[in-house]
Amino acid sequence: MMPLDLQLPTRIVFEPGSISRLGELAILLSASRVLIVSDHGVVAAGHFDAGAASLRNAGLAIHSFHDFAENPNTDMVDAGVAVAARFKPDLLVGLGGGSSLDCCKGINFVYSCGGSMHDYHGIGKATGELLPMIAVPTTAGTGSESQSFALISDSRTHVKMACGDKRAACRIALLDPLLTLTQPPRVTALTGIDAISHAIETYVTKKRTAISTAFSRQAFSLLASGFPVVLRDPSDVEARSRMQLGACLAGLAIETSMLGAAHATANPLTARHDITHGQAVGLMLPGVIRMNGEQHASWYAELLREVEPDFDVDSAPERLAQIVDGFLDDAGLARSFQQLNIPVEQIPELASEALHQWTGTFNPIPLDHDRVQSLYREVS
Repeated sequence: MMPLDLQLPTRIVFEPGSISRLGELAILLSASRVLIVSDHGVVAAGHFDAGAASLRNAGLAIHSFHDFAENPNTDMVDAGVAVAARFKPDLLVGLGGGSSLDCCKGINFVYSCGGSMHDYHGIGKATGELLPMIAVPTTAGTGSESQSFALISDSRTHVKMACGDKRAACRIALLDPLLTLTQPPRVTALTGIDAISHAIETYVTKKRTAISTAFSRQAFSLLASGFPVVLRDPSDVEARSRMQLGACLAGLAIETSMLGAAHATANPLTARHDITHGQAVGLMLPGVIRMNGEQHASWYAELLREVEPDFDVDSAPERLAQIVDGFLDDAGLARSFQQLNIPVEQIPELASEALHQWTGTFNPIPLDHDRVQSLYREVS
């Protein structure tokens, strides 16, 4: 059995309507000046105002930063650091989707420790303590609220940098499923597929443990049952709750077991063609399940039994891949390079880039150029 050394630093508060508790929780962290990092869509939906009101009602001074976009990059982080330097917060709040949470963590690294975002690419690069942070996710996807990693793109190369440090973990994750009701249908689809990919990939990595697999299985159970419902009925709060809690648990699984080949092969598609992460990882995931299933069918069978209890081991990888394909179809997402206008001539270059992705090193079957090209050709 894999050795285990686990301490979860994040308090998880899950309750519909819990955005009203943001000020109360900030006070528990001895905050007086709060910088809220929140994207423009969240502002338009009214969630920023709700969070800001709770903080003001608790007597806290607040300031905000909104000037970033999906897949936050190093330039956006630098702009946020400049805002923080003027305001001098003692608490950061990331309020929004994964982009808001990652940008907030990126700001925290550079504001607290100096230098540039590139200095924190990798693990354990923080040079001192970071400001406490509260994460308030408004989507059910990345699970960033329960991870110590920020994904920040290089502004010049567009390559995503995974920047992780235990000190970057949020002190509190405030999960209010009512905040996810305003997501546009496509955001619900893309973030949901992302969360599902986390639950599936973390279950079979080289670093899997008894704890990570427990998180992964429960996450998959919640997500697989909630996702079809939120696609059909976006107003179903119970299904939204399943998605948000499932995404958070999948994030906890990532924290202990990392990811695999689906993310390694998805990232070059995002960097080269600006394919949204959920679309890219969803495209690659079924083929990765089939590939890994050649040696690890029993693991996929254990996961599949969360939704289909009587399925046999040998057929489990193909059945799980079919379920993911069905999710992609239900969500209206592309299932081929052709649909995304990605030239098949780029496959050798994409494969080379994928092999440089850190997440691929945790895949249970070692990746090489031929295997990765085969994964791309399967969806071409």
